[in-house]
Amino acid sequence: MRNLKLFLDLIRFKQPIGFMLLFWPCLWGLTLSNNFSGTNYLYFKHIVLFFFGSILMRSAGCIVNDILDRKYDILVERTKSRPIASGKVSVFLALFYSSILCLIAFLILVQFNFVTIILGLISMPFAFTYPLMKRFTYWPQLFLGLTFNYGLIMAWFSINNEFSYIPIIFYIGAIFWTLGYDTIYGYQDIKDDEIIGVKSTSIKFKKNPKIFITICYLIFIFMQVVTGIVMDFKLLYFIGLLFISFHLIYFQSISLDISLPKICLKKFRSNNFLGFLIFLNILVGKGF
Repeated sequence: MRNLKLFLDLIRFKQPIGFMLLFWPCLWGLTLSNNFSGTNYLYFKHIVLFFFGSILMRSAGCIVNDILDRKYDILVERTKSRPIASGKVSVFLALFYSSILCLIAFLILVQFNFVTIILGLISMPFAFTYPLMKRFTYWPQLFLGLTFNYGLIMAWFSINNEFSYIPIIFYIGAIFWTLGYDTIYGYQDIKDDEIIGVKSTSIKFKKNPKIFITICYLIFIFMQVVTGIVMDFKLLYFIGLLFISFHLIYFQSISLDISLPKICLKKFRSNNFLGFLIFLNILVGKGF
């Protein structure tokens, strides 16, 4: 039971926000691609596959992140008690866990078509090198956005094999969504991060965080507008974007207080609800 608890702590089982933020772009891509005519068996099947794939890959990513960051985590108040940093789980055992999770994820990946399998394999190196970015650049959140929203592209092609720029438009917007919310998340540890010397957009834009985050979210909203126009979505979709915009611009950005870590965490976690709202809005736009 002790080992099970350590494993669950290692994969952040009690913090599902991580794998949900990985899953929502997958669901957006599936919903954008599906035409909802006739049987929707493939659509619902792929929802299940991408959901469990998101859990597995996020769990494996957490382990690799903790292995690479173990010397940094021990210096940060919020992360010093993590299993690897605290010495409760060895690096060897952690690598074993990660390998098993990746193997199961691969078994899920091969259930898709050839294009999706290739796209998934291409993404693997990027998914596991993200933790290294904060040592070399102030833009690790941008790299996270590229990898965390990649499932949107995979999901589109898992249903529709024909190339389209529609998922690319939404994908670009989603990158800026991640850039915004992960910058908010980073303000929890900014004091410790500055001391130990790691980089982030939270540090780079600490003097004008609201301006930077607002710009990121405006780009995300604009890309949703463009997607709606290109796909000839219903008027209700654009009305729904007003509520989404209010949440992003006012609740997450304008009312942000970076000096309060608990507030930053609350606003970061609200993106799970936002992901659900965007999913519903896509359904509305398609007249479902």
